[in-house]
Amino acid sequence: MPTCIEICVEVVAGSAAWLGRGLSCVCAQRRDSDARPSFDLTAAQEECLQRLQNRIDIAYDSSVPEHQEALRALWHVAFPGEELRGLISEQWKEMGWQGKDPSTDFRGGGFISLENLLYFARNFPKSFQDLLRKKEGDRALWEYPFAVAGVNITFMLIQMLDLEAVKPRTLVGATFLKFLTENESAFDLLYCIAFKLMDHQWLAMHASYMDFNTVMKATRRQLERELLQEDVARLEDLPSYSLLSR
Repeated sequence: MPTCIEICVEVVAGSAAWLGRGLSCVCAQRRDSDARPSFDLTAAQEECLQRLQNRIDIAYDSSVPEHQEALRALWHVAFPGEELRGLISEQWKEMGWQGKDPSTDFRGGGFISLENLLYFARNFPKSFQDLLRKKEGDRALWEYPFAVAGVNITFMLIQMLDLEAVKPRTLVGATFLKFLTENESAFDLLYCIAFKLMDHQWLAMHASYMDFNTVMKATRRQLERELLQEDVARLEDLPSYSLLSR
């Protein structure tokens, strides 16, 4: 039976360079005997889920002008005033991409992972900059790469919420769809919360690069707990939302 990381390497094609070194996706662990309930959806929930699934299905394509512009926009919000010399440039390593061409890292999360980063940068610029520049806390000498971690968080959320299924098969997924129906940007907002929570866990655990998987698993467990709290009526009610700063 293949291991969790081997499965992820197959799924996140092109990302094996960092998957094998401790920075990998958080795979759903379940036994064959586990029953997977399904939840009926309202028409509105079905429509919102389909729109989000359509976004998830879009691969990043460096030949598409819209994708090129989104990547340029990410650079400009991340490093305002610093001119980008090209979509393929050594400069991208400053943001935490593996090499000079970010498109090779988007294979794991698709275009939506770029949209997530842009949403984060535009809606919570202080938190985005704090994480990008590692401003807070007592940091390890071997830190996680910001941008690649961001793609990994997108992938983790898709798994956690079971978003590629026809309809939710977990209570967490069903709960999220209620939020999505009320706020079409719910996935992007949850991404921001997850990224900030991951960094919070990273600092609390005094983690270093090889601990990334452990931190991601802890982040996922915390998000699942918070999403299922009875007093959470919207994503802004999640305790971890308070970690974000605009």
